[in-house]
Amino acid sequence: MIFETALGITIPFIGTVLGAAGVYMLKDGMGEHMRKALLGFASGVMVAASVWSLLIPAMEMSEPMGRLAFLPSVIGLLLGMAFLLLLDHVIPHMHIDMQEEGPHTSLSRKSMLVLAVTLHNIPEGMAVGVLFAGWLSGSESVSMAGAFALAIGIAIQNFPEGAIISMPLLSEGRSKTRAFLMGMLSGVVEPIGAVLTIFLTGLIEPLLPYLLAFAAGSMLYVVVEELIPESNEGAHSNIGTIGFALGFALMMVLDVALG
Repeated sequence: MIFETALGITIPFIGTVLGAAGVYMLKDGMGEHMRKALLGFASGVMVAASVWSLLIPAMEMSEPMGRLAFLPSVIGLLLGMAFLLLLDHVIPHMHIDMQEEGPHTSLSRKSMLVLAVTLHNIPEGMAVGVLFAGWLSGSESVSMAGAFALAIGIAIQNFPEGAIISMPLLSEGRSKTRAFLMGMLSGVVEPIGAVLTIFLTGLIEPLLPYLLAFAAGSMLYVVVEELIPESNEGAHSNIGTIGFALGFALMMVLDVALG
């Protein structure tokens, strides 16, 4: 169980690393169509994961509450969204738009981009950690396959995020290695957050439904506030919509078929 858990919480970080490695493979940067498709795909993955892997298990765990079984999910969902809303007020808000990044972009803006993406990765690490904690605790509502499905889905979503950080840094004259390391480091918080969540959940197991819903709310906030607007702006917005449909369908298949 320890090996499976260690592997599962590392998978999202691998997605970030692969995305950051784009500096070695994409000489001309990420094209507009690819960017829209990846952001739309990531949106679909996160929405489906929030429903099937987080909110539904949270409500199943709360079934002993009877007609109030929805309460922990609603409270956790709203708290998760409020947490990300607070982050957007604390950190100067910026949409994830690679096309705005160029050689004349200020270092402070790029530093804030790295910080913003890094902080937004924390709830994703928590989401994976909560599911694996539920599986480790023997909860019937959470399976190992379901936890791995969420980890894989978040890894897919992390791929464009890694590239979104590393590619602009390369464009301003940083070395490929430095740009890659900056993109990679933005994802380190995910396995750290997952490990901390697993340990904390072991101490406060009754809060597991709230934590699952909290992670779902945080992920949905990122989708609505960042990913969908960026994937649909400008011309060819249907590319992002198609990407969303494919991402949602894939995550639905992974979670239902494997979970």
